Amino acid sequence: MTEQNFANHAKTVPAFHLFVLPVLFLNVGWSVYRWKISLWSFDGAIGVLTSVALLLGIMFARMFALSVQNRVIRMEERLRCERLLPQDLQPRIVEFEPGQLISLRFASDAELPALARKVLDEKIKDRKAIKQQIKNWRPDYLRA
Repeated sequence: MTEQNFANHAKTVPAFHLFVLPVLFLNVGWSVYRWKISLWSFDGAIGVLTSVALLLGIMFARMFALSVQNRVIRMEERLRCERLLPQDLQPRIVEFEPGQLISLRFASDAELPALARKVLDEKIKDRKAIKQQIKNWRPDYLRA
């Protein structure tokens, strides 16, 4: 596996992003076209509803998995912060917003205390901005 960093950390699943999603969108378009040429028949409407439901079902399943993953990451990072942050920052762990914790997971143990302090003090909320400040990337290969 190549070393993970800011430039390549976004996960793309080719079978999902480059095959499944385009095919599902194509299916919706084809269903709408077939409904139109059938002169807006009831059967055509059922086909469109089914294709849209299938697309939405797949998209929601993906969103649900990512939501659970983000909850787990937040829990892991809170525990990590309790272990690594200095005493004066311990009470401020509750101030972190989910996106901040999710971004900080890539910071090495050595740089987490300073970066966490900076994120809280400067109220940095942009996930990309937080990730770009990380010097020693801590990879996360177990993402959904």
